[in-house]
Amino acid sequence: MPSAVKLDAPALAAALADLPSWRLVDGKLRRELAFPSFVEAFGFMTRVALLAERMDHHPEWFNVYGTVRIDLATHDCGGISALDVALAKRIDASI
Repeated sequence: MPSAVKLDAPALAAALADLPSWRLVDGKLRRELAFPSFVEAFGFMTRVALLAERMDHHPEWFNVYGTVRIDLATHDCGGISALDVALAKRIDASI
């Protein structure tokens, strides 16, 4: 399991280069997705919830109809950690 140590600036830049659909917003990794319907958005959120639970690392998110916004940060370290990067990669793979 990846560690919960806050990534330094070079490590964060490298992580973002590997996550082209994610951006840095207010000290968190963020991705916004649009789905054709609420059911499809909720189904995606359910899949991500199962991934996150297995990792014991949970996203902050917001959903309205077919839109899902995901923010990832590790509260224990006060920033973005390898856990967030790993979860972002798993989320991308689940789409």
